[in-house]
Amino acid sequence: MSQRLNAFGQSPELFKKFVEFGMLLKAGTIEQSILDLIEIRASQINGCGFCVDMHVKEAKIHGERELRLHHIAIWRESTQFSPRERAALAWTEALTTLPATGVPDEIYERVRTQLSEKEISDLSFAIMAINGWNRLNVGFRTVPGSADKAYGLDKAQLN
Repeated sequence: MSQRLNAFGQSPELFKKFVEFGMLLKAGTIEQSILDLIEIRASQINGCGFCVDMHVKEAKIHGERELRLHHIAIWRESTQFSPRERAALAWTEALTTLPATGVPDEIYERVRTQLSEKEISDLSFAIMAINGWNRLNVGFRTVPGSADKAYGLDKAQLN
């Protein structure tokens, strides 16, 4: 496997703005625990090893329980998630995979019963952001764990 270019180094102004966008999302209406869940789930779906690794470590630092981290991939069968978290995960999967027929009404209605309109909007932007990060990191094969020290992820003590 050959080394690919560093898109973040090649386009530092775009990288900076994308990071700023992410910081705005953290200050939004969606609680950090749900942001952690949706970032991990979208990254799993997209096969982004760098982002799965990063967001699992962040979630651990934020206090997420290990069993819940292991259950994200099986959230439908798991008893570990609240109705609000389940709605967010369903919305994440729908916006990440974008079915040919669009987002099913059932999923939209489920998310509407659990989140306010502002929260749905903020959640949708958060899903858009993680999908963007996934595409950059998958496209340029960013190595999982390669930024742990820079991002303070070594504090998760997962190695």
